[in-house]
Amino acid sequence: MKKLFFICFAFLSTFLSVWAQNKVLVLDIKREIDPVTNRYVELALDKATEINADYVVVDMNTYGGGVLEADVIRTKILNYPKPIYVFINENAGSAGALISIACDSIYMSKGASIGASTVVNQEGQVVPEKYQSFMRSKMRSTAEAQGRDPKIAEGMVGNNLRTDSASVISFTTQEAIANKYCEGERQSIEDILAKNGIENPEIIRFELGETDEIISWFLNPFFKSILIMVIIGGLYFELQSPGVGFPLIASAIAVVMYFVPDYLHGLLANWELAIFFLGIVLLIIEIFVTPGFGFIGITGIVFIFSSFVLSVLNNVDLDFTFVSSKSLSGASLIFGVGLIGSSLLVVFGGTALVKSKAFQKMALQSQVEGKSSGINAEEQISIVGSEAIAYTTLRPSGKITLDGEIYDAFTRGSYIEKDEKIIIISQEGSSYKVKKA
Repeated sequence: MKKLFFICFAFLSTFLSVWAQNKVLVLDIKREIDPVTNRYVELALDKATEINADYVVVDMNTYGGGVLEADVIRTKILNYPKPIYVFINENAGSAGALISIACDSIYMSKGASIGASTVVNQEGQVVPEKYQSFMRSKMRSTAEAQGRDPKIAEGMVGNNLRTDSASVISFTTQEAIANKYCEGERQSIEDILAKNGIENPEIIRFELGETDEIISWFLNPFFKSILIMVIIGGLYFELQSPGVGFPLIASAIAVVMYFVPDYLHGLLANWELAIFFLGIVLLIIEIFVTPGFGFIGITGIVFIFSSFVLSVLNNVDLDFTFVSSKSLSGASLIFGVGLIGSSLLVVFGGTALVKSKAFQKMALQSQVEGKSSGINAEEQISIVGSEAIAYTTLRPSGKITLDGEIYDAFTRGSYIEKDEKIIIISQEGSSYKVKKA
């Protein structure tokens, strides 16, 4: 009987030990603070809530980054209901210091540092006083919220623009402990948990799910260049063979894949997306409503191209203070490579694509049969080399008329006004390629 009692007791003890296990979610901030980091932290805290984690630990090693993104992250941390510890594993500079001060407890490894939060742009130049004042206020209020000396937090930014680097506060581990900006020197997360009496912890390292990994991969500059190529190329081929549908669908999908990841990561503002669609509308008006090609069409193109570039920049409205020349060059390179790629696709792959059996099968049967003319395919081929009249303006697609019949046609890129004489060069799928007579 006693033996059975001890067995039951041991089983119950083991069960209670497992049942009482503390869940600890660990998230990494080991890169520049930017919109991607912001979204990563948001997803990590959502995961902590989902699994009902008892504690959250931020594994920190960063030299800083975007002030606005850091402010969003520190607000999320301050408002999170469960204890959040930060383990500064080497550096918590600039924006990293703001995030660290927002945590309930700060622990630092040997040789680590925290502070030096003067706001600079990505070239390392000190930005105007209004940004320094904003950062000082955030550092003060965050320190006050967590019971730390607000004057020290403010001193990490510096008192004014004339403050030299030597007077901007940056603490070593021991200095931070002495000034109550660190609860202790620790060498591991397990050491921190043990210090806080958290026994038998279940440590869960947060990792992005497959969907979020794919979304992050879509931010790759090379992939974005390919998407621009598909967007421009798809619109071009749709104009060459109106009604086919497939190029337009491919272009629309590419638009979604280009903009959605930027929107989710906070890079794309609503107004930047709006100017893209406004550009599309202006381009449609230019092609199908107004004659020739002028201010409306050029404005539409500028709007579309601007949205491509702006969507990958970390600007705030029209304020580019924190956008480095490197970031601007990178965004321009993405667009430039995409534009060159789409041009090569049009020049070298256009004719082969339009002539391919697969492409012709996608074309509407009514176009292939030439509904407007009421003649068969053999009779259509016979008109190659004939002189005809532009029935509509060709920009570069439109309609032509020959012997009272109407045909779909397109130019080699030039614009032909209505009623101008043209020469039919060749048949391309369901349309005719033409040039000015």
